[in-house]
Amino acid sequence: MDDQNESASVRVLCRKLVITKNEPGLQWLIGSPFFPPFTIISTFRCIHTLSSNPLSPDYSKESDDLRTLLLKGFDVIGALIVGNNSDSEQIPGEVIDASRKMRKLLSGDDNGGKLGNQRLIGGVVDSNTGGVRFFVSRSGNSNSIESVTSVVYEENPERYIWERGCILRCELPIKLPVYYPLNSPKDAENMYLRATDAVAAKFRDPQVSYMVETLNEPSTEVLPPVILRGAELDFHTDLSNARLKIETTQESDAKVLPCLYFCSKSKDISSFTSMDENADKIQVTVLLNRSDHSSKSAAPIAEYFPALDEAKIVVVDYKLEVLCYAAKDLPLAFAISKLIIPGLVEQLYTMKNTVLPNLLTQHPQLRPYHFCPPGLLHPMTVIYELSYGETEMKQVEVRRSLHLRLGLPFDRPLLRIANAINLSITKNSARSNSIRKGTPLLKDVHLGIPSSGVSGGAPFLIQGSYEYYHYLQDGFDDSGWGCAYRSLQTIISWFRLQHYTSIDVPSHREIQQSLVEIGDKDPSFIGSREWIGAIELSFVLDKLLGVSCKVLNVRSGAELPEKCRELALHFENQGTPIMIGGGVLAYTLLGVDYNEVSGDCAFLILDPHYTGNDELKKIVNGGWCGWKKAVDSKGKHFFLHDKFYNLLLPQRPNMV
Repeated sequence: MDDQNESASVRVLCRKLVITKNEPGLQWLIGSPFFPPFTIISTFRCIHTLSSNPLSPDYSKESDDLRTLLLKGFDVIGALIVGNNSDSEQIPGEVIDASRKMRKLLSGDDNGGKLGNQRLIGGVVDSNTGGVRFFVSRSGNSNSIESVTSVVYEENPERYIWERGCILRCELPIKLPVYYPLNSPKDAENMYLRATDAVAAKFRDPQVSYMVETLNEPSTEVLPPVILRGAELDFHTDLSNARLKIETTQESDAKVLPCLYFCSKSKDISSFTSMDENADKIQVTVLLNRSDHSSKSAAPIAEYFPALDEAKIVVVDYKLEVLCYAAKDLPLAFAISKLIIPGLVEQLYTMKNTVLPNLLTQHPQLRPYHFCPPGLLHPMTVIYELSYGETEMKQVEVRRSLHLRLGLPFDRPLLRIANAINLSITKNSARSNSIRKGTPLLKDVHLGIPSSGVSGGAPFLIQGSYEYYHYLQDGFDDSGWGCAYRSLQTIISWFRLQHYTSIDVPSHREIQQSLVEIGDKDPSFIGSREWIGAIELSFVLDKLLGVSCKVLNVRSGAELPEKCRELALHFENQGTPIMIGGGVLAYTLLGVDYNEVSGDCAFLILDPHYTGNDELKKIVNGGWCGWKKAVDSKGKHFFLHDKFYNLLLPQRPNMV
């Protein structure tokens, strides 16, 4: 713990601290009570303001959003201001004031912001250079601000976070019946509010128990679950005083057993890469025990409460799912009382506020999802209204506002339901998207292939994952005619794996059916062995995915190197796989290696004409995926000079 006399030092974990230096705005700095003071884990942009002044946030809307987004165990520890007037002497005080107000709203008046201490960080961004000038307040008071003497940028932030902490998950479906007099529907709201309060209070009931078990992959050591009873939980001790040293705990006492007990002892910590791969995960299950230490019969009891007037029932379905971040040395009992239970209560009340206006009509279908998009070091939680549908404009606008807050691109579907973290399944079952007829498909077969040999060249490659489709897969004989179909399947798999679509990769027959349905082919085309080309592929992509395409025409294979610059721009800006069709052959292009000065280039070809088993070594060594030059060292031409070529360039949808 730092002392008042020590110089102030800031540690930055997030790789992109300033979301945008060109637009005036406020960013909330996120930290954790489990880390040293003034440690910045991430930053969220303030998107609700009361005026054009970035230091006039709408605290009510902002706190509502952040309360949902932030996992318990993370908190607002400061703010960062970007703007033309950032040199003003009043700015540091205003930034600290904004941070203090937000922190107070998020922590609530009942605990006085005791999730952590009152130390706050402020920052001013130079809108010209993007440089940041930090300052801190050790008391949270805008009148006692000091400059920062050093800023440390962590080299391996993932390791820093997941070596010290773990994820706790608690899922709880609730069916909440609300009875109200038929002749007084206005009473329904009061009944609903009382019922919700009763559920929230039940989490602290001495008769409620919490079963804790590991969510990590099975190892040689099988740990039995730990049961913590509500009567054993401490709801009064401040979290900052709750952490006990591991060496002082007794494993026989569940109350002081640390989270570390369920963390992997054999995990390789030499190279941390992501939350999904590296984080230790703990499951908490809520149990209601009515028979514990009871002198009465343990048999279930049915109680009858007669209604005085004719009544009606409304049943509200909740699906609570809370993630929390805890230090590994935090006792499990405090992780439940200070993180899990407050998280469940806040999520319950957030859903209550959304349901309340529509209590007697159609209830919104609310479901929490957890995401860890690129650039964010920790998960966040979003509550989606499922009755909208993912393509309905209200849902799109919700995701667009989240992209704005996080500084995410607006042409990538990074926060769709398919992107959500699923901690309830194992990694093996999560691979079901890559299974066809029980056989796993190879993904990203180009990774690890040696360089192209283009001197001074720059590689421009596909962005994202794909599956390799080729001749004779699924026991279907398309040898000699199905190469373009296979290239199309690879392209559609790319759109699936990037979550632009959830449709299954179509079979040859389904591709043919699509072309008949749009009137491009006669019905006799279905079930035939007729070839298709770039134009037909563009029709299918438009019909099935709503994806538009550019088509490049080349009169001869000898002219293909002249298109390398345009192809490099495609992979840089769009990043989608390209289909090359010439004569009776079709290939999938995954990238180009291009020397702009000399014009020398090579093409990264994925060949659908392969007929063997899905063995990566065999495919790579056989040249079925590799760099090809238009003319190799032996003078052999890969592309035919007497054939014209069409190149199909699918355009990445501009969507979230």
